[in-house]
Amino acid sequence: MEEYAREPCPWRIVDDCGGAFAMGAIGGSVFHSIKGFRHAPSGHYRRLMGGLLAVKARAPITGGNFAVWGGLFSAIDCSLVYIRKKEDPWNSITSGALTGAVLSVRNGAAAMAGSAVIGGVLLALIEGVGILITRWSADQYQMANHQIVPDDSSRPTGPTFGNTSAQYA
Repeated sequence: MEEYAREPCPWRIVDDCGGAFAMGAIGGSVFHSIKGFRHAPSGHYRRLMGGLLAVKARAPITGGNFAVWGGLFSAIDCSLVYIRKKEDPWNSITSGALTGAVLSVRNGAAAMAGSAVIGGVLLALIEGVGILITRWSADQYQMANHQIVPDDSSRPTGPTFGNTSAQYA
């Protein structure tokens, strides 16, 4: 399975790390602004400032956490591509499991195993849905371009276009 718009492996790690930081910072901004707004004292100005201060304090941390996850995932994925010499969904599934395990190593072996299972299952679901969508869209594309050809029994049996010799013989 080939990914078309991907960078080569050393640069993919930096690219995925930056993309994950951006997603985490944007998502963290939305989440922390709502949380800060809800937990601020009453009054429109105080709630607005509470949301803004929460975003300033916590959104970069959330972005950084996402960047660490994305960078580690890409590093493991690139390592598996190098070791296995092929790029397939198993690399992503294994990378998700190993990333979950490595990020929870400080919490013990049980937490590592649980995080590895969750990471592997989540990436298997993501890869499975991606494969299903790809197959579905390919089937839709094939059905749209399929021309209906009438069967031969309904065609006239006379001479074909350009073959006039049988007509004047």
